[in-house]
Amino acid sequence: MIGTDAASPNTILMRGVPVLFVLLWATGFLVARYAIPYAPPFTLLVIRFACASAMMAGIGFVFGARWPRTWRECTHIVVTGILLQAVYLGGCYGAIYAGLPAGMVALIAGLQPIVTAALAGPLLGERLKPLQWLGAALGFIGLTMVIWHKLAFDSGHLWALFFAFVQLFGITAATLYQKRFSPNADLKAGAAIQYAAATLVLLPVMFWVGVGHVDWQPQFIAAMAWIIIVLSGISIALLTWMIQRGAASKVASLFYLTPPGAALGAFLWFDERLDALALSGMGVVALGVFLVNRK
Repeated sequence: MIGTDAASPNTILMRGVPVLFVLLWATGFLVARYAIPYAPPFTLLVIRFACASAMMAGIGFVFGARWPRTWRECTHIVVTGILLQAVYLGGCYGAIYAGLPAGMVALIAGLQPIVTAALAGPLLGERLKPLQWLGAALGFIGLTMVIWHKLAFDSGHLWALFFAFVQLFGITAATLYQKRFSPNADLKAGAAIQYAAATLVLLPVMFWVGVGHVDWQPQFIAAMAWIIIVLSGISIALLTWMIQRGAASKVASLFYLTPPGAALGAFLWFDERLDALALSGMGVVALGVFLVNRK
């Protein structure tokens, strides 16, 4: 009977989902490298969100999703979707499009676990212990080590810097808002509504910056299929599932692992440099996440 609880299906699921989420979420940086040359960033996002909304709505109707019963519940899902999809991803793509180096964008996004941990106490009643605060700090230090050789900043890119902090606000606010106001929303119905809201919000932005030309090459179609099915479908479902069942600050700490995962993938597939400092930083990030999530 020893170890029965540790090997229960629920325990295995709770341990396996974060690992799967990090692996899938990290591919977003790699797949975007294939897709962005074929379409302007906001046009790409609108296509992604519209297709993802239709996909999740179809899945929801086929498998009997629990759709919101009140306008209040629906509004909370819409707000989460706008923050998580339109604001976060729109800010990320906007910063890169405006000329801020990807390393700097990732570093600013890396502040998210610390900001979430700081706000989760007064807003959600989640209190971190000293070792968990140490873990959050170590995660950011390790992230900086991983992307150090990619960091560059031009003070002339003030709009790009603004968009980078917009993405930080979006992902932090979405995590806290969903945990507070819609912790039990149906994954399928919630995702369909979120993507539809993000599509409507980004449509005028797309027309404002210009729709541009979309080159429907096989590489772009394959990249978009992965982005829509895996990233917008599976990954967001896993993230929502973890937020519903875990502390917001602990879920946020997992985002420390995605840039190192993306750096490792870029090294394997694109032969990008991965020096001793980056490898050491990955170890520091792993230690930081362990300290934040330890019981």
